[in-house]
Amino acid sequence: MRYIPNASSNSLKSFIGDMIQPGSTIRTDGWSGYNDLKTLDYNHEVTIVSTSEDQAHVSMPGVHNIAALLKRWILGTHQGAFSTYHLQAYLEEFTFRFNRRLSKNRRLVFRRLLEQAVATSPVTEKDVTYGYDWEEEELTD
Repeated sequence: MRYIPNASSNSLKSFIGDMIQPGSTIRTDGWSGYNDLKTLDYNHEVTIVSTSEDQAHVSMPGVHNIAALLKRWILGTHQGAFSTYHLQAYLEEFTFRFNRRLSKNRRLVFRRLLEQAVATSPVTEKDVTYGYDWEEEELTD
């Protein structure tokens, strides 16, 4: 997950270009910001939820699940009080937790956390206070 400043076509295309391999199939709602995806070498399948026979949790279950869990996590853990300044850090933590939610081995989760800590450069107090530039960070495999 990555914070983007808005849902404009330029912001969405930049995110998609960074995260999704060309030639992949992208399934979206009817938002016009996605209209140029076919020109960027993506297969684009549109499902307009408001006119679909299926509700959102049926037509796009993965998106609906993640959005609902993220909202619940922010409201529960952060009591709804969060800063967009630190939003990327919140998304990183949520992604880490989400990807390991079904792990049956807690030691392995801790090991993965330590691996990430070693592979990531230090985060200073200034980074925490004023925001960390996550785009500069490159994790090694």
